[in-house]
Amino acid sequence: MRKLTLIAFVLFIGLFSSQAQVSVSPGIRGGLNLTNLTNIDNNSMKSDYYVGGLVAIKFNKFFTLQPEITYSRQGAEGREYFNGSNNFQDTKYELNYVTLGAVAKFNFGGQGFHVLAGPSIDFKTSDNFGRYGYDPIGTDLAFVGGIGYSLPNGLTFEARFKQGLIDIYGYDGINNNDYYYDQIILNEVLQFGISYTFKVK
Repeated sequence: MRKLTLIAFVLFIGLFSSQAQVSVSPGIRGGLNLTNLTNIDNNSMKSDYYVGGLVAIKFNKFFTLQPEITYSRQGAEGREYFNGSNNFQDTKYELNYVTLGAVAKFNFGGQGFHVLAGPSIDFKTSDNFGRYGYDPIGTDLAFVGGIGYSLPNGLTFEARFKQGLIDIYGYDGINNNDYYYDQIILNEVLQFGISYTFKVK
């Protein structure tokens, strides 16, 4: 009985170890950004791009943790008054960030289709709001969610939605005189892109 228990224990440990082997693969990612800013009158989505790097830490065939660093060009298309004119002129609000994030990927059935979610912290690198007399704050927090499909060769196709959580001017939404939550300006980003992870021997 003891021998049988010992054999079962060894087999269990071996099975657990084989399932728990961690693989680490660096990679690159990039694609299309469709971005907007909430609660700005006469604005619409702006198309731009994102590009960056990643490290895929695969714990097993079902779960991967993926830290990322990304350069993300954001903002919105808008219309503004210029030089005292009563006519609107088309303009672009530009907010560019370096983002540090980590997404957890869950593969259905251990196959290529997955869902993902995770946080990011975004550091502003540049903007063009000075021409409008405003100065956005330097940091944003965001939450990312999405879906994707990975091929065996390391190529992955993904669609993500990224919601900013901090007003770009640093307001907290507390009712102060005539200031309300529905006036908070937040980043919103749709991302469609590809990534490639390199196999490390």
